[in-house]
Amino acid sequence: MLTEEEKTFLEYWEKNRDKEKKWTRQLMFGLPLGLIFGLPIILNYLSGWYKRANMVGNTQFNPNVLIVAVLIIAVFVAIFYKRQRWEQLEQRYHELKNRG
Repeated sequence: MLTEEEKTFLEYWEKNRDKEKKWTRQLMFGLPLGLIFGLPIILNYLSGWYKRANMVGNTQFNPNVLIVAVLIIAVFVAIFYKRQRWEQLEQRYHELKNRG
């Protein structure tokens, strides 16, 4: 016997599972989380709290590389997180479908 919440979830997931699986949607909704991981790296670099590291970084490092790296990290985290979340919900859907 399924609870009302479980029935509601089954109805919702049957309607939206294909839409939620698209990587563009995963990127769009996961990107804020990905940026939460990437922005502290840029803020740490820009804060200049470690002077010696800044001196070495300014002579041997291109800031564009940092920006590209942070964007790659943000996109990876965004897609990975949303894909993993989709898999969890899909597993829950199949478990409830088999039980009900």
